[in-house]
Amino acid sequence: MSRLRVAVVGAGPAGIYASDILMKEAEGTHEVSIDLFERLPAPYGLVRYGVAPDHPRIKGVVNALRDVLDTGRIRIFGNVNFGTDITLEDLQQRYNIVIFSTGAFYDADLDIPGIEAEGSYGAADFVNWYDGYPEASRTWALDQSSVAVIGNGNVALDVARVLAKHADDMLPTEIPANVYEGLKNTAVTDVHVFGRRGPLQVKFTPLELRELGEVPGVDIVVAEEDFDRDPEADEAAKKNKQILVISRILGKWRGEQEALEAPRRIHLHFYARPAEVVTEDGRVSALRVVRTEPTADGGVADTDETRDIPVGQVYRAVGYFGSPLEDVPFDERRGVIPNDAGAVVDGNGERVQGLFATGWIKRGPVGLIGATKSDARETVEQILGDESNWWQPTIDDEQELFELLAERQVRFTDLEGWRRLDAHEQQLGEAEGRERIKVVERDEMINVSRDETGEAK
Repeated sequence: MSRLRVAVVGAGPAGIYASDILMKEAEGTHEVSIDLFERLPAPYGLVRYGVAPDHPRIKGVVNALRDVLDTGRIRIFGNVNFGTDITLEDLQQRYNIVIFSTGAFYDADLDIPGIEAEGSYGAADFVNWYDGYPEASRTWALDQSSVAVIGNGNVALDVARVLAKHADDMLPTEIPANVYEGLKNTAVTDVHVFGRRGPLQVKFTPLELRELGEVPGVDIVVAEEDFDRDPEADEAAKKNKQILVISRILGKWRGEQEALEAPRRIHLHFYARPAEVVTEDGRVSALRVVRTEPTADGGVADTDETRDIPVGQVYRAVGYFGSPLEDVPFDERRGVIPNDAGAVVDGNGERVQGLFATGWIKRGPVGLIGATKSDARETVEQILGDESNWWQPTIDDEQELFELLAERQVRFTDLEGWRRLDAHEQQLGEAEGRERIKVVERDEMINVSRDETGEAK
């Protein structure tokens, strides 16, 4: 039985699922050892730091990831940054292959006038704040009564829901104390969500939409003029079961517009293409949108009508974008590692020995957990299908890695450390009658994980 040593860079769902599938697929043919390298002190990636904390379905995903790690067959090296703490050359010396699963954490650009004004933000920055991302700001100015969210995907609805939600309704979640205080002191009363296409051409899921209407003390405002503009296309869209559910939810809200009386509102604007962030003295004062209309080919086209919606902040939720990695090919236009079914390729389309990719850094920021699993399986097939593409490690001592990181003074965390931090967060929550309170500061996360006290060493 041949040996296969694997380094996985990125300990989110993509990296953990790829590790799990690889171990199972190689059983009986290869003796597999896998090391997960994660830039943050804790695993789970966007499940921990990219999904709104009031989503109950997170627990199921986290439990599945925990089950994989609890097998004890995967080593974790947290708080280890690829490119500085450990390099591609280091990994080539110690492993047969490297799988990159670093995801996409940053906002895609939106090229419209005024987008860089004061009060204009990327949605990812706001998500990082309310999810307690270690490198995010600890404060967020929620000092405007009316705000805009650009986008019609799940992240846009997450951002809109959190902006509109009353702080006490977030307490059952794991939000940190600073986030609770920020939401408690918010001035936001109206959140406007803009999409350039029609209500049945949205990108969000029925679950996200339904949750939007279940927020206590918040009404959903829709405009009758946005509906029934292309009846034939709408009927065709309803053949998709998800779109049919979305149509029913929106239909229910259309019938409730006369009885709206909640203190906060989420306004859904369709057929509204954001064209400019209007500014006054350098900061956001309105969002200018161009009204669009459906076209025969199923798209939309601009009309001559523009509208200015007064808002004090703008959040763009138009997608995520991947980041380049040291010494690894990168597609600057798409924000991904170029690859052939998961096998990394260079600028000439030739496969690069020993390098593979999975998850959003492989395919772009689209698809949910199901797509991530199938994505990982495709990459694993490429790995096991061609052993000639593997490196031959020159360092065969698995314990030597601990010495290397110690020599470089990397305060890395491991699986036991994550379990310690996990238990600590649950204890913090228990003291306040909550399930968990997330630790935010990186040094505190490391100290708890490493069972160290006092100042960071």
